[in-house]
Parts: sequence; structure tokens; C-alpha cells
Amino acid sequence: MARRRKKKETKNSSSGGGWMTTFSDLMSLLLTFFILLYSMSSVSAEKFEAAAKSMQSAFGGGESMLEGSTVVDTKTDTSDETLEETLEEISKKTVDPELLKMYNEVVQFLQDKNITSQASVEYDQDGIYVNIQESILFGSGSAIIADSGKQTLNDLGELIQKFDNAVVIEGYTDNVPMYNANFSSNWELSTGRALSVLRYLSEERDVNPTRLAAKGYGEYHPLVPNDSEENRSKNRRVNIVIVYDQQEG
Repeated sequence: MARRRKKKETKNSSSGGGWMTTFSDLMSLLLTFFILLYSMSSVSAEKFEAAAKSMQSAFGGGESMLEGSTVVDTKTDTSDETLEETLEEISKKTVDPELLKMYNEVVQFLQDKNITSQASVEYDQDGIYVNIQESILFGSGSAIIADSGKQTLNDLGELIQKFDNAVVIEGYTDNVPMYNANFSSNWELSTGRALSVLRYLSEERDVNPTRLAAKGYGEYHPLVPNDSEENRSKNRRVNIVIVYDQQEG
């Protein structure tokens, strides 16, 4: 009887180490599983650390096998500001160098003339856009160029003469209905203002009329929603577009 009991105890003793082997295998599999998850996804350092602590507490609070591991935060910042900066950098890298050169020349010209408060500048693949607010050029509901706007147009006429490109004058309004003795809608008002600027550049600043064209867009291409007086004033504008043709560049 004593031998049998001893043999049974020995058997129990030898089987007691088996669960440790199984446990070690399980932990190895779990570690492999988490490494695979980490390699296939974007994981922040905070989330990874939280998962490690969760595993540690789940398996008895001992020292975590993940403790001391180096975690790289591969999460990509997708905020609107960062995305906009990224797109801007891509745009600068892909834009035609000649167009970018033109843009820089226009910006420098406006700075030298000290008229950056009267005109802002943008560009895209079609050309350079010099934006002039209505209040500088015209009175309310009028297409007659104010004296205060003539000096600005004199300077911009000088700018245009520096290039051989075609120039398009674009007129825009807000969405407030227009009807007076001269204009029956915002279509007519925006077109009338574009034509006034065209004629001034041609007749007063000697810009070759074959280079010039005028367009009126009315209220239908706002920069911002027409939901406040401030926004409506931004939408009432004239653009002088120096057209960019890649064949010319």
C-alpha cells in the first residue's frame, strides 16, 4: 500500500509541472498575437501601455512580459490643420516652377507698392488671382470706379504690364437681390463692374485690349456663406486673373 501511495504521489508531482508548460505556451501565443496586432495597425503609446497593464492584471499582477518594451507611436495626425499643411506642401512640390515664380513676383510687387491691404493674392494651375474688395473700387449698387480705387488699379495696371499673359477680369456679388435704374440683377451688376475695370485698364493704363476679357458671376461663386454682413462683404469682389498657360511657361 505504501509503495502504491508513493507512486501516486510521484505521478502527481510530475504532472504538477505540466500546467506551467501550458501556461508558458499560452503566454507565448498571446504575445505573438499582440505583436501581430501591433504590426498590422496604428497603435498609440498610451493605448499599447493600457493593453499591457490590462494583461498584467489579468494574469495575476506579476511583472508584465511587455514591460520595458519600446513602443513607437505610429498614429498619423489627421487634423484639418495638419492635412491642409500637407496638401499645401504637396501643391508646392507639384506646381509648375514658372507659375510659382509668377506668384512670387506678384506678391513682391504688392508688398513693394504697399497695397497688400487693398488686394490679396492666390494661385492655382490656371493662374494668379488678385482679389480686390468691392468697397475699394465701387459704391453700393454701382459699377462706377471710385476715386479711392483708381490708384489701386493704376498699380495693378503696372503689374499686368510686367507679363504677356492674358488677363480675365471677374466680377462677383453677394446674394442680396439687386434692382435699380442701372442693373436689374446681380448678373448685370457683376458684369458691369468687371467691364468697368477692363475699360479702365485698357483706356487709362494702356493695357492691350486683346489681352483682356471680362466675366460676371453674380452671386453664384461665393468665397464664404452669405450668412452675415461681414461674409457678404467678402463675396462682393473683383478678381484680376493673370492666366497661366503652361505652353507659355
